[in-house]
Amino acid sequence: MTDRDFSSFVRDVRKRAHVATRELSDSAGVSNPYLQGERGVRRPSGAVLRQLALALRMATPIMYLRAGMGHSENGSAMPLAIATDRELTAKQKQTLAEMYEAFCSENERTAGR
Repeated sequence: MTDRDFSSFVRDVRKRAHVATRELSDSAGVSNPYLQGERGVRRPSGAVLRQLALALRMATPIMYLRAGMGHSENGSAMPLAIATDRELTAKQKQTLAEMYEAFCSENERTAGR
């Protein structure tokens, strides 16, 4: 997937959710200029993808997949495995992704002590 394809995906999701770019910027906690990635200017980091997914109320693994990131920032394939598991419902995938992210965040936080 190209940056332009990902940009189109984010723009389409944002528009279907009836969210202005400025509103998405505020909700995701990223600067409005950074969202220029929506127009293909730059590809967001994994952290920004998580923030965008939360702001757009979608599963983070789906956002990773659409951005062409099969692995999370720490190199784990877990987000991809969750997103592509055919046995799980959408709600189960979202819950597992949130739990996984919480564990990773906790590990990062405690490693910084």
